[in-house]
Amino acid sequence: MDRLLKAALVAALAVSGTAWAKVGADKAAALGDKLTPVGAEKAGNADGSIPAWSGGLTTAPPCFKGAGSRYCDPFPDDKPQFTITSANLEQYKGNLTPGQLALFAKYGDTYKMPVYQTRRTFANPQFVYDATAKNAVSAELGGNGEALTGAITGIPFPIPGNGHEVIWNHKVRFRDTGVRRWNNQFAVTTAGAYNLVKIQEDAYFVYSTPGIKPEELNNKILYFLQLTTEPPRLAGTILLVHETMDQVKEPRGAWQYNPGQRRLRRAPNIAYDNPGTASDGLRTNDQLDMFNGAMDRYEWKLLGKKEMYVPANSYRLHSDQLKYKDIIKKGHLAQEYTRYEKRRVWVVDSFVKKGVSHLYKRRTFYVDEDSWQIVAVDVYDQRDQLWRVQEGHHVIAYDKPYQLPALETVYDLQSARYLVMAANNEDAETATRSFTVGDFDPTNVSKLATK
Repeated sequence: MDRLLKAALVAALAVSGTAWAKVGADKAAALGDKLTPVGAEKAGNADGSIPAWSGGLTTAPPCFKGAGSRYCDPFPDDKPQFTITSANLEQYKGNLTPGQLALFAKYGDTYKMPVYQTRRTFANPQFVYDATAKNAVSAELGGNGEALTGAITGIPFPIPGNGHEVIWNHKVRFRDTGVRRWNNQFAVTTAGAYNLVKIQEDAYFVYSTPGIKPEELNNKILYFLQLTTEPPRLAGTILLVHETMDQVKEPRGAWQYNPGQRRLRRAPNIAYDNPGTASDGLRTNDQLDMFNGAMDRYEWKLLGKKEMYVPANSYRLHSDQLKYKDIIKKGHLAQEYTRYEKRRVWVVDSFVKKGVSHLYKRRTFYVDEDSWQIVAVDVYDQRDQLWRVQEGHHVIAYDKPYQLPALETVYDLQSARYLVMAANNEDAETATRSFTVGDFDPTNVSKLATK
């Protein structure tokens, strides 16, 4: 293990109790120096396969048509440096997750991973960097990791000391302040057939508002409204979520509207391992956005950092020149449209606590160091067998800038089925929207539902 991995492990082992401390000003001074403004190692790796971070991608390429248009590929001439297949797998297995190895074992004749030049494109606005520097010396966790205090707008723990902190960084990372997107979903059969479920989502990331103070949040970090528009049997279904900052003080608020009942009802089951919306049982509620919600059913262990081949800069997969039928194939995605790069990722292991239950006994998360985005998850069943594999493919919204989901997958190794989420190739691009808290008030949502 290298020096950084050892340091992370020592810090993790030193953690105990219900609160964790911020870092001192001396450590925080590394931000923007040896570390990027959000906490990644600025330098490249020893062999140069991971370059140094030089500010990220903040200039739109010539193919970009302006705000609201498709995020096109800024690297159209890039070709794979090599492609990992079952034939050469042994050469690269040290930099692959157990889940990726399992996909090769199951779909060896067709599964592949094209690996491209690593381009460290991640960037955020300056106000996020400024807030992150302040958070580094003020943010704390309480309530056994379920309460975030002293943090606002930026990454709360750019120099993490435990698994809770890494996952909180993912949960509150900057994703614009308000957006409308299409989170289309496809439950794929063993034969490769699927039905499209069209889902429009509005999200108000109030935590990320420039200049806002923690006491102005009313304990809410985001507001989320999901409207299913197709197929007809699901059209008009609404999900409303108020996500909290201190989940001990106030658990997530959730409401659901069913057109058949014509009433917005409280929905406390929109959490944990209850089945996700229209997912045909292929994901749980807390697998949306790779992971979301409360962490209290698991013990979390920070294992350190590792170099791995993970999805990155997935502009080709995000192209509006592709139809959904071009991407979604039998067994797995059309992997020729994917892009993998060697990245440093934080590895966080989680195990269900004694005395509580969850469909998944263990999950291992791989979190990109540049963006704090979870890019892969290995999911284990009650027999300690690898059950499901998640991957998150993303692009940089270079005019904002922030990292935007292009497509997420949940592969079920036991049923040979898989779920695709967050695809919008045949629909409008994710766009900035201005929201108020009132837009997500249950009373106003009820009026929307009954129009």
